[in-house]
Amino acid sequence: MKFGFVGSFGSAAELVSMAREAEEHGWDGYFTWDGISLPGMEGYDPWGILAAAAVQTERVTLGALVFALPRRRPWELARQALTVDHLSGGRLVLPAGVGVLDDAGFSAVPGQLTSLRERAELLDDVLAFLERSWSGESFSFDGKHISTGEMTISPQPVNGRIPVWPVGVFPSEKSMSRAVRWDGVTVQLRGDRGMDSLTPDETREVATWVAEHRDPSAGPFELVVQRDFVTDLDAAAQDARALEAAGATWWIEAGWDPSKVTAESQLARIRQGPPRP
Repeated sequence: MKFGFVGSFGSAAELVSMAREAEEHGWDGYFTWDGISLPGMEGYDPWGILAAAAVQTERVTLGALVFALPRRRPWELARQALTVDHLSGGRLVLPAGVGVLDDAGFSAVPGQLTSLRERAELLDDVLAFLERSWSGESFSFDGKHISTGEMTISPQPVNGRIPVWPVGVFPSEKSMSRAVRWDGVTVQLRGDRGMDSLTPDETREVATWVAEHRDPSAGPFELVVQRDFVTDLDAAAQDARALEAAGATWWIEAGWDPSKVTAESQLARIRQGPPRP
């Protein structure tokens, strides 16, 4: 199993320095987050943070947990992603979701699609557009909410394409079916448990569902589980061992409570290293 850390709080410079520290202390991935106007949250553009992190690291996977793709123009997004992909030598991944409900970047802007159904449709359009753009050839696009004339977006990604890890809300058939068409699933539970961490048994259920619904010839697939800020490394290592046995391939750790998590506490946690079994 691989281990990633989300830099959630800090200045822009501190968030970039966390990427360097994560690489130096044995983490496999470093992630930021994507939001415009969230209550009580200071933040920065993820593409700026990731571009800076890309040129200051050599090994770690880079991404955001998660990119709110329905908020972005896909032709601009394609160029932003390509830039970070090339700066990092092909280390970018795209965990992708519809965006949080209380982001004023959706709710306060006239003309933005705000229903979950419409945003899910738009997410599908954006992902399909990105996949077409990675060919490096001229194409037009005609989706449910997005249509374009002929354009070419080049160069191609370093590795031919950029891995996509959509959010899969388990056990929602529609949400999970979207994820298994791509390269991984960033798992969340449905309803009131949306922010809860998956248990090993629940992780095994997800892994079984993926195995039953994904073509085994489709290539590698990542099962991403999220974990709160760790305070007990021994207990976390036992948890990681159980999650890995259940089928998880990525542990991504984050702290989202600004009353408890600071730039300093995140750096201290990063320097402890991942809770490898």
